[in-house]
Amino acid sequence: MTVGVLALQGAFIEHETMLQGLGVATLQVRLPEQLVQVERLIIPGGESTTIGKLLVRFDLLEPIQQRAAEGMPIWGTCAGMILLAKEIAEGRVEGQPALGLMDITARRNAFGRQVDSFETNLQVPVLGEAPFHAVFIRAPQIDKVGEAVETLASLDDGRIVAARQGKLLATAFHPELTGDARFHELFLGL
Repeated sequence: MTVGVLALQGAFIEHETMLQGLGVATLQVRLPEQLVQVERLIIPGGESTTIGKLLVRFDLLEPIQQRAAEGMPIWGTCAGMILLAKEIAEGRVEGQPALGLMDITARRNAFGRQVDSFETNLQVPVLGEAPFHAVFIRAPQIDKVGEAVETLASLDDGRIVAARQGKLLATAFHPELTGDARFHELFLGL
C-alpha cells in the first residue's frame, strides 16, 4: 500500500515521517498523475484557502473528489479538515475551492490566533484507553455533524475535534506532530 500525502503546502513531511516509521510507503502528491498511484490520501494542515487554490491550480480538486467517490480513504488534519467539510460555519468566500466531501460544518480558527494554540490530552475510545496528546495550532473545530458522521473525540467542553464518515477521517489537531501513531494506524485501517 502506498499512502499519498498532499504536498502543496503545510505539514506534509511530518505525516510522511510518521507513516514511514510504521513501514508504510508514501508518495508526495502534487499532480493528478501522482494521485492515481496511491491507495489513500492525507491532506495536511497548513492554510486551507491556499491549499484549496493550489488544488485548482494543479488540477487536483476534481480528481480527489472522484477518488473519494470511488472509496479512497482520505484524512484531513486541521486545514485538511476544513477542505473536507461540506460547510464552513462562517461561510466560504465566493469561488473559494473546497472538496466538500464530509457531512460536517467546520469553524476556522475556532480557538483564536496562533498565540492561542495549545496542547491537551483527549479521550478517543476508538484508539483505546490511553489518552491521545493533541496539538492544536490555529485549529478549527467541528460545529455540526451529519447523521452518517461518527464523532471520535471532543474537548471537555463538548467541542468536536475528530470525526469519521465512512472512509473519511477529520482531525482538528495535528497527530503528525506527536510521537503517537494511533491516528495514522486508524487511518490505515479504513
